[in-house]
Amino acid sequence: MELLPVSKGHPPERALLAVAAGLRTLGENYLQECAAKDSWLRAAGAELVSWHLLGHLQRNKAKHAAQLFACIEGVDSLEVARRLSEARSGQPALAVLCEVELTGLPSRSGFEPGRLEREFPQLQELPGIRVEGLMTVAEPGRGRQAFFRCRELAERLARAGGQALPTLSMGMSGDFQEAIEEGSTRVRLGSLLFGERPTRPG
Repeated sequence: MELLPVSKGHPPERALLAVAAGLRTLGENYLQECAAKDSWLRAAGAELVSWHLLGHLQRNKAKHAAQLFACIEGVDSLEVARRLSEARSGQPALAVLCEVELTGLPSRSGFEPGRLEREFPQLQELPGIRVEGLMTVAEPGRGRQAFFRCRELAERLARAGGQALPTLSMGMSGDFQEAIEEGSTRVRLGSLLFGERPTRPG
């Protein structure tokens, strides 16, 4: 079981405290916020952080993201995967997780399970990226069902593609216990570790 501390929305000083406590991997939702935080930590002389990008990545930011992040946990389309693949040409493969949309909410991004099953062979063949598993965000109060479905989907994809998918990034501060019970291998904890995010002025 892996713990991914999520520092999004918190000032770099809190991220520095996390690094000083021995945490070397942090999750962020926005490329620009992460880039600024990374620069601040480097200037402060902190140990290097392995950054994970969570959630939707705009296609026009894929090139920058492919260089900043150690793992993209929000690949939600074949087009985004292709952009990342191109950006990593000639470099070691970038770890990615496919985001699966299981809530039915229009505001959520991610692969619909059937579409991911159809397109997964193409994702596996892309150079420059390495699909290591799946990620999902559950609808509040319905986590267990979503986590079960995501694990089943990962097992089907692994069998069909002949490739292990060892990472299931499922569960956040409010539902991580259910996620672990349903097979999560990585939980993403933000408020539970860092407290509530500061209110932005204005």
